[in-house]
Amino acid sequence: MPEQSPTPKKRRRGRLFRFSAAFVVLLAVAGYLVVQYVTGGRGGPGCKVVSGKGDGQEFEFTQEQTMNAATIAAVGTGRGMPERAVTIALATAIQESQLVNITHGDRDSLGLFQQRPSQGWGTEKQIMDPTYAAGVFYEHLAKVDDYQKLPLTVAAQRVQRSGYPEAYAKHEPDAAMLSAALTGQSAATLTCQGLPDTTVTATGPDAVRAALLRDFGRKVLKETGAEVTGDSASKGTSASKSRGRSKSTPSPSATGGSSTVTLPVRAGSTKTGWQLAHWAVANSSALHIDRVSYAGREWAAGSADDPWHSTSTKAAGGVRIVTEGPTGQ
Repeated sequence: MPEQSPTPKKRRRGRLFRFSAAFVVLLAVAGYLVVQYVTGGRGGPGCKVVSGKGDGQEFEFTQEQTMNAATIAAVGTGRGMPERAVTIALATAIQESQLVNITHGDRDSLGLFQQRPSQGWGTEKQIMDPTYAAGVFYEHLAKVDDYQKLPLTVAAQRVQRSGYPEAYAKHEPDAAMLSAALTGQSAATLTCQGLPDTTVTATGPDAVRAALLRDFGRKVLKETGAEVTGDSASKGTSASKSRGRSKSTPSPSATGGSSTVTLPVRAGSTKTGWQLAHWAVANSSALHIDRVSYAGREWAAGSADDPWHSTSTKAAGGVRIVTEGPTGQ
C-alpha cells in the first residue's frame, strides 16, 4: 500500500519541532559561552605555553590548571630545586590529576599528586593544599639519589610508586615547556585569557602579596628586594612604601580603582623576573590581574592568543602588575 503524503498540518508541526530544537541548541551554546566568559574559561583551554626553542610546539590548558602548575613551579624554586625537579613534578601532576586539585582518586588518593593520607603523605586538608602537596612531593624527590640523571619515569615512580609508572613519560614534553616558562627559563612564552573569576572576594596588592608568600615563601621577596608596593586610586590615602608589606597608595595613572604592584628584580636576575611575570599571568583570573609588564614586554587580560607585545614602559627593572582595586577587604 503506498505511503500517504504528510498533511500540511503535520508538515507545520515538523518544521516547528525542528525550529524549536535548533533554538534550544543555540540557547545552550550561548549559555556555555556566557559561562566561559564569566568564569574565565576555567572549563576549557584558556591558557597556552609555547616552546622557547621556536619549534612551534605548544600546550593548551585551563586557567585552573596553569595556576596549579605555577604553584608547583614556585614551590620548587622557592626550595632551591632545579628546573629538572620542576619538570618531574609537573609531569607527575599532569598524569595523576591533569593539574586539577581533585577530591577523589584510587582508594584514599587526593589532590594534585594523588597522595594518600593512609600512606603518610599528610592529612586530607594538607594534601588538598596545592602548596603543601607540591612541597611534600619535592621532599621525597630530593631523597632520590641522582634523580636529575634518571629518566623522568624512573624518578617520578620512586616518589609515587604508581601502578602505571610508564605513563609519566608521555607528559615530559609538555611538562618541560611549562617548566621552562614557569621557572623563567623561557621569556614571554606563557599567556592566558585572564578573565576574572567572579567567585573571588579579595583582590588588589594585599591579595597579590599573600599569594606570592603562599607559593614562593619569604625567600622570593628577599631576592626581589623584599619590597612590594601597591598603588590604589580608590583609597585616597597618602603615598607610602613599606619593606615586606603592601600598602594602598594613590597612583596618578590609576583609574577606576585599579591598583599597581611592582616587584623589583635585581640586575642580572632576568630568570627570576620572568618567573614572577609568568606566575602573575597564571594567577590573573583568581587575582583579577589586568596587565603584567616586564623587560619591555607586556601581557594584557583577554588576549590568550596574542603574544606578549613590546612596550616602551619598564617598571624600573621590575615586574609591574596592574590589578582591579581591592575588594572584599
